[in-house]
Amino acid sequence: MTALSVNLNKIAVLRNSRGGGEPDVLAAGVACLDAGAHGLTVHPRPDARHIRSDDVYALGALCTARGVEFNVEGNPFAPPRAGYPGLLALCDAVRPAQVTLVPDDDGQLTSDHGFDFDRDGESLRPLIAAFKALGCRVSVFVDVGDPDVAQAAELGANRVELYTGPYAEAFAAGDADAVLRLAAATARTAQAAGLQVNAGHDLNQANLGRFLADVPDVREVSIGHALIGEALYAGLAATVRAYRHIVDSVS
Repeated sequence: MTALSVNLNKIAVLRNSRGGGEPDVLAAGVACLDAGAHGLTVHPRPDARHIRSDDVYALGALCTARGVEFNVEGNPFAPPRAGYPGLLALCDAVRPAQVTLVPDDDGQLTSDHGFDFDRDGESLRPLIAAFKALGCRVSVFVDVGDPDVAQAAELGANRVELYTGPYAEAFAAGDADAVLRLAAATARTAQAAGLQVNAGHDLNQANLGRFLADVPDVREVSIGHALIGEALYAGLAATVRAYRHIVDSVS
């Protein structure tokens, strides 16, 4: 079964653009869970451009109370600073079910590439161990087609998350077959090494079903940007239910 985790970053972007507390990120999380989301995802960045540390604490408490998965994404190499205690400290405070490690720079608009294991592997190893010591399942962001994806297992990770941006672009262009074959092969390589597979980035109602049908045993998809955009027209609860229908029909 594929789990649907709703990324709430865009709710926070809208709130922060005006100041104050509206729209309420916690209320949005409740609405998503009530509509059938299996869990919630956040990506707190050091510049607090969307999700802030206080959101992480509140949503962590919500997920704990509901008994659902909380997935915290972030760059494990980003140092603490005012308003951002660091990814490890945040996870120590809320103990999410999963932490997803992503190699995004401070000024990066959005996550758009996976880790280079040759460059970052040995630096990742002790950090992965530290997150696992907190009881977190550790997922590592990887590019589709990465020949070194199995190294994530040797470094201690439990899962990899396939970066699906290129797939979404190919699907929109009407030519997704090649990237789907590559994604499926990457997933099988990871699974053969003992890793489970997640996926995320630019997945939407149009392209999600095809991806899940072609790529074997995807355990979780985290979807935010498209889902929140679609919810502006159809409503948040209805949109979450529509995504649940897709993942349930393929799983």
